[in-house]
Amino acid sequence: MKCNIEESQCIGCGACAAVYADTFEINEKGISVLKDESTVTPDMADICPVGAITITEEETEEQAAA
Repeated sequence: MKCNIEESQCIGCGACAAVYADTFEINEKGISVLKDESTVTPDMADICPVGAITITEEETEEQAAA
């Protein structure tokens, strides 16, 4: 899975980081950032109230090596 966070859409509500603390965190700018892409699952995008998170089936290099 590949995860993209559209920073310009993120409102920093923290829902992703609260529910998926191993995967997301809120940075010093108040924007969600990815902590660990290897833990991404397809349903994670649904937690974002503004649709800033997108998940695709594409494997990252890290996931392909695992």
